[in-house]
Amino acid sequence: MSPARLCAVLLPGLLGSLTLATGAIAQVCHPPTDSNEARLLAFYEAPVAFSPAAAPAPVAPWSVRVDAEVVPIPEPGADISHTSLCYLSKQENTRLAPLLARPRVTVGLPAGFAVEASYVPPIKVWDADPNLASFAVSNVQHLPFASSLGAFSLMLRVHGTIGRVKGPITCPTKSLTTEPDQPCYGTMPSNDSFHPYMVGGEGALALASRGGHWSFYAGGGITRLTPRFQVHFTDGFGGLDTTKVEVNLTRGAAFGGVTAHVTRAVDLSVQIYSVPADVTTFRFGAGYKLR
Repeated sequence: MSPARLCAVLLPGLLGSLTLATGAIAQVCHPPTDSNEARLLAFYEAPVAFSPAAAPAPVAPWSVRVDAEVVPIPEPGADISHTSLCYLSKQENTRLAPLLARPRVTVGLPAGFAVEASYVPPIKVWDADPNLASFAVSNVQHLPFASSLGAFSLMLRVHGTIGRVKGPITCPTKSLTTEPDQPCYGTMPSNDSFHPYMVGGEGALALASRGGHWSFYAGGGITRLTPRFQVHFTDGFGGLDTTKVEVNLTRGAAFGGVTAHVTRAVDLSVQIYSVPADVTTFRFGAGYKLR
């Protein structure tokens, strides 16, 4: 029997005795990739993924662009938010905030390269306490053929994200109970941590209209996901649950969008970002070219 299956069989029966005997529950659970635990972690990796901020276009060396991005956070279905493998069977409080907002900075380099970075500081918003950093290196080149529609460009890009989001995921206030034999028996909500680690590569084709007012793009890529989750809940017996959930996944993604060039320096963008195996999200952005 695999460690994950053994965990599923033994954990419910042993949970109470471990709490009473040791005052703590500490285990590392590696659920199968098709489990609800793994699918739920993958579901929340998608909104955090560092996809392009706007339609790809060649940038001048040492030019600087700043963006503000807003990503609505979708709610997972009840089928995957009900977990039972790595801890007691229960419904998770996974949506700590309705959206993710983050700043972005892009600096142009020679030969069509650019570096991008973003940082979301640990400022609590709703129930989410984030601390996330993302990065990317891209190369955009004009394609050497003309069209009546406009000019085409090709982008190749690598990206990554590290950090964590803390909040009451396993046992929020609304889930606390006075029943000792139920999950979330206690008086203080949990303070769990979700670490959405990922790195990936992608490509996109962009079309800039002849008038220069609109740009359209579509692309896709592959991302390696290594999300980590840690419970931090003190139950009514005084026992501390620090269960860790670790999973490694590979996901394909597709995206597309449109950018409206309001002025030479200001643009507005909307993007649809889809991970077919998990979820489809939308991103809204505003960009400003400093130089």
